[in-house]
Amino acid sequence: MENFIEQLSNEQKLEVERQLNTYKNGSHEMIPELELKNKLARSLLTNKPLRVKLGLDPSAPDIHLGHTVVLNKLKQFQENGHIIQLIIGDFTGRIGDPTDKTATRRQLTDEEVKHNAKTYFEQFSRVLDMDKVELHYNSEWLSRLNFEDVIHLSSSITVARLLERNDFSNRFSSGKPISLHEFFYPLMQGYDSVALKTDIELGGTDQHFNLLMGRHLQEHFGEEKQVVLLLPLIEGLDGVDKMSKSKNNYIGVDDQPNDMYGKTMSIPDVLITKYFDLVTDLTLEEKNKIKEGLKNGKLHPRDAKMFLAKTIVSIYHGVEQSEEAETYFRDVFQKKAIPETIPLIKWSGTKQMPISDLLMALDLIESKTAARKMIQNGGVRLNQTKVKDNQLMVGLEEGLIIQIGKRKMVRITMQ
Repeated sequence: MENFIEQLSNEQKLEVERQLNTYKNGSHEMIPELELKNKLARSLLTNKPLRVKLGLDPSAPDIHLGHTVVLNKLKQFQENGHIIQLIIGDFTGRIGDPTDKTATRRQLTDEEVKHNAKTYFEQFSRVLDMDKVELHYNSEWLSRLNFEDVIHLSSSITVARLLERNDFSNRFSSGKPISLHEFFYPLMQGYDSVALKTDIELGGTDQHFNLLMGRHLQEHFGEEKQVVLLLPLIEGLDGVDKMSKSKNNYIGVDDQPNDMYGKTMSIPDVLITKYFDLVTDLTLEEKNKIKEGLKNGKLHPRDAKMFLAKTIVSIYHGVEQSEEAETYFRDVFQKKAIPETIPLIKWSGTKQMPISDLLMALDLIESKTAARKMIQNGGVRLNQTKVKDNQLMVGLEEGLIIQIGKRKMVRITMQ
């Protein structure tokens, strides 16, 4: 590839460095960084935007802040005028990404793929300008490959190379079956980059093998190789495990403002700057100012976290809602007051029932076991009085306030 960096004016060199530093912030690794710098230089000289790809396997479309890490990085590219290529794996989704899986995944139906893809689009629009995004389904090109094409594609990689993937090697060494079609998943994902002549592909660190396959296949087909930008997997509210709905340590993009704000306030202090880097749309200068303030002690972690919570809520619910969520948090958790605006639940049932049954009837908790555990941990209050007996019979009356945990509070109105 021609060296375009040497052809830049001083002003253009500064712009390349600005973009490069923006993309590097919060990223885990660029493979290789110099190639990205050269692609950015060519883009400026030719006034031709780069093609930036994200592949989606639409098997779990309800997204949380962990998923938005890569979306926020795509937004940075989009704001600099580059083309975002979103690839919906309607073809690869029938196989399922074997990454981190210990067994063969169930194949998705066409109806499931289409439903999940629609949900993705609706949720991604909260971060990206979807009117300026190229949307592709990889069945457009993969379904046209004949068997001879598939043989040619598979000849570009050895079985030994495929077994370098930890998930495959672990399953192989433990005697667990690996279906032949699973080996084709990274090949097909890599072929997406060939079909779209992608310049840059983004993904989490767990996608390292799959993303490098795109570089490998582009070279195999005589094309310019894409740059791989790996992004970290963000820890959830516990500060230990990767954010996940199954671990209940997540902040959902569809969470209500008060819940979103309160959950953010519960993250460990050590994650504050990482969350600012990965899940907010602040400028690099603003992020660096926050880091410096925390480092020199001029910014208290509590204040930084409140600004983080307000910023996150404003992204998904707007500024007005973020201000109301902050007021709610101050009243409930700092002033220990009961807020004026509490969600009302209309009740027309029995006037007395066991506390665990009541919590389930009001959809405040998912099971009696969870209710007992919450009560044992002191997480249930009636009119601000802590419930200590999980067999307590509750008399329902107008205005009864029920609080679950730190963030959920409702008021009963009798019908």
